[in-house]
Amino acid sequence: MRRESNPNAPSAEASANPPSSNPSSGSYAPGRHDRDDDFINLGEIIATLLEYKWLILGVSTLAVAIGVFVALVSTPVYRSDALLQVEDKSGAKGGIAALRDVEAVLGDSTSVTAELEILRSRMILGRVVERLNLTVVARPDYAPIIGSAYARRAGNADEPAAPLLGLSGYAWGGERISLQSLEVPADLVGLPLTLIALEGNRFRLVDEDDIVIAEGTVGEPVNADRASLFVAELLARPGTRFNVVRRSEASAIADLREAMEVRERARQSNVIEAAFTGPDSTQAAAILNEVLNAYVRQNVEYRSAEAESTLKFLEVQLPELKNQLDTAEAAYNSYRQTRGSIDLTMETQSMLTSVVKVDQDIVILQQKRDELRQRFTAEHPQVQAVDSQIARLRALRGTLDKDVSRLPSTQQTALRLHRDVEVSTALYTNLLNSTQQLRVARAGTVGDVRVIDNAVTAELPIAPRKALIVLLSGVLGGLASLGLVWAIRALRVVVEDPETIERELALPVYATVPESKAEEEIDRRIKRGKGMSEGELLAVTHPDDSAVESLRSLRTTLHFALLGADRGSVLITGAAPGVGKSFISKNLAAVLAQSGKRVIIVDADLRKGHIHKEFGLNRAGGVSDYVSGNAPLEVLLRPTAVPGLTVVTTGQIPPNPSELLMHQRFATLLQTLEALCDVLIVDAPPVLAVSDAAIIGRLTGATLMVARAGRHPIGELEQAVKRLGQGGVSVKGFVFNGLDLSRQRHRFGYQGYHYQYKYSA
Repeated sequence: MRRESNPNAPSAEASANPPSSNPSSGSYAPGRHDRDDDFINLGEIIATLLEYKWLILGVSTLAVAIGVFVALVSTPVYRSDALLQVEDKSGAKGGIAALRDVEAVLGDSTSVTAELEILRSRMILGRVVERLNLTVVARPDYAPIIGSAYARRAGNADEPAAPLLGLSGYAWGGERISLQSLEVPADLVGLPLTLIALEGNRFRLVDEDDIVIAEGTVGEPVNADRASLFVAELLARPGTRFNVVRRSEASAIADLREAMEVRERARQSNVIEAAFTGPDSTQAAAILNEVLNAYVRQNVEYRSAEAESTLKFLEVQLPELKNQLDTAEAAYNSYRQTRGSIDLTMETQSMLTSVVKVDQDIVILQQKRDELRQRFTAEHPQVQAVDSQIARLRALRGTLDKDVSRLPSTQQTALRLHRDVEVSTALYTNLLNSTQQLRVARAGTVGDVRVIDNAVTAELPIAPRKALIVLLSGVLGGLASLGLVWAIRALRVVVEDPETIERELALPVYATVPESKAEEEIDRRIKRGKGMSEGELLAVTHPDDSAVESLRSLRTTLHFALLGADRGSVLITGAAPGVGKSFISKNLAAVLAQSGKRVIIVDADLRKGHIHKEFGLNRAGGVSDYVSGNAPLEVLLRPTAVPGLTVVTTGQIPPNPSELLMHQRFATLLQTLEALCDVLIVDAPPVLAVSDAAIIGRLTGATLMVARAGRHPIGELEQAVKRLGQGGVSVKGFVFNGLDLSRQRHRFGYQGYHYQYKYSA
C-alpha cells in the first residue's frame, strides 16, 4: 500500500511539533489574531450561510407564501382623480366687463394655496357628507381574512353565493344593501350594529349584545324606540349579517379628508389635481364629483356674496328715496298751484343747479359711508376720507345757503322746493340704475374655478401591488432569516473551532479530530450489545480514517509533551460528559501500540467507565478491586487484540470512588503500571462533574483535556482548567474532537486544523 498526502495540506511531520506555550513564539497567544480583527472573513460568512441554508430557505419561503396570501386576500383600493383650474380674475370678464362701477364689489382672485385648503375644509366636505349620506355605513359581514377575497370572486349580481363551510351567517359574495337613513340615540353613535336578513324580505337590527333594536320590512320606514331607519334594498340569504354604523358627521368628514388628496399639478400652473381612494370604484368617483360640485357652488356663492350684500342695501334704500321724491314733488306742485307760475331768474337757476349738485354728492357720499361702516370702523382710512369729502361739501352748501338767503322769499321757497325735487329725482334714478346693474352682475357672476376633468376611476386598483408585495416579502423573509441566523449564532456561545481555545485560554490544541462515520457505526453496535471481542477499534478497522490520522499526529505531539515530565503517564479528561474522551483514549492507545510501544490504558472512571465494553471485557477485576485489596496486580492486566495494548478496567462500581482514588494503593498502582509500559493512558471522569480528575492529575505526567466542537461555552472550558489548576494540575493542552468536515465554513479561511490522507493500491 502506498500513502499519498493531500498536496494542499501540510505534512504530518510538520504538524507534529506542538504549539509552544511561550507567548513570544506567537503560536497561540491571544495577541496573535489581533491583526485579523480588522478583516471580514468572507469565507466564514459564506460557510455560515451554507450551514443554515435550510433555515434561510425555509424562512424566506414562508415569508413569500405569506406575501402571496396577503396579496390575494387584500382588499383592492381604487383611485379616482379630477382636475380643476383656478382662473386669474385680475379684471372683469364676460357679462360683467361693462359694469366697471361695481367691479370692486366682485373682489379679486384667490390664491391656489387657499383653494387647496378650501377643498379639504369642513364646509365643503360637510355638504358632501350630508348630500351622499356618508354618516350611514352598511356593509356585508365577511368571514375573517379570506371572506372578502372569496366574495369578490364568487359573487354575482343575480343572487348571493352559497355559504362556504356551512358558515351561513357570513356574506360570501353578491349581497347588496341600501340603507338610506339611520337615526339612533347618542349612545349608539359610532358603535357597530348588526343587521340580519330574515325570511320574507324582512330584517332585524341588533346591537353588540344581540339585543334587538328594530325590526321591519325592506322598503318601509321603521320607527322604533331606539332607532329609525329605512332599508331601500336588501339582497341576501336569510341569516346573512351586515355591519352597520351610524357615524357622527365629524367622523365622516375626517375619514373623507383622510381618503382625499389635493395638490397643485405644477408650480404656478393654477391647476389643482384632486384624488380620492376607496375600496368601491363607483363610490370613489361619485364622492369626488360631489366634492367638486360643492366646491364650485361655494366658489360662485362667495364671488357673488358682496354684490348680494350691496344689492340688499340698495333695495332697502330705494323705497325711502321713492317716498322722498313723491313728497318733494307734491310739495313743489302744491306751492306752484298756490302761487301760480314762478319764473326763476338766471342767477336763481344757477344757484339751483349748484345746490342740487352739492346735495346729490352729499347723499351719495353718505350712502357710501353707510356701506363702508358695515365692513369697517369709523377710524378706517376709507371712512375718514369719505367723512372729509362730506365735510367739504357741507361747507360749500353753507356758502350757497347764504347766497340763497339774499333772494326774495318767493324765489327762496321756489328754489328750495325745486331743489328737493331735483335732488330726489337724481338720487332715485342713480340708485335705481345701480340696483339694476348689480342684479345683472349677480346673475352673470361665475366662479374663478372650473372643472377641467370630472372624476374618473381607474380600471385597475392602485393597491395592493401584488408583485411588489411578493418581492418585498421575499426580501424581508431573507433579512428575517439572516437576523434569525445572527441571533442563533449570538446566543450559541459554544466553541466551534480550535482557534477560539488558543485565543481565549492561551493553551495549545495538540490535535483536531474530525467526526468519523465509522466510529458512529461502531458505537451503535456496542449499544446494541455487540461488543468488540476481537478488538474492533477504529484505529484497527479503519486505519485510513481522518480521525485516526489526527490521532497519529497527536501521538507524535504527545512524545514532545512528555519529554519534560518525570512520569510516562497521560491523563485524558474533559470538562463535561459526552465529549469523546474515551474515544480519544482508546484509539490513541491503539495508534501508540501500533508504533511499537507498550501501552496500558486505565479506565479510572469508577462511576461510569465503559472501556471494558468496547474491548469485550468484564468490569470485574479492575482498579476498584485492586485498591480495595480484592484483586492482585496480575488480574488487572488484560491484553487485547492489538499487540502491545493492555487494558485495566474500572472493577466493581464502588460507593466511594473519590476515596479510593485518594488511597495510596491507587498511587502505587499507577507507579507500578508506568514501570510496565512505555506510555500509560488514564481515562478520567469529567472535571466539572466530580473531583476525580484533579485527584488523578497529580499522579500523572501530563494532562490533556478533550473539547468537542459545538458543545462547550468557552467559559465552561475556562472553568474546567481553573478547577484543575486549583487542584495542582496543569493542563498541557487540548484535543479538539468532533470537527464536522461537512460544514462548509471549515473549507474557507481555516488552515492547519486537519490533515487528510488517501490510500490507494
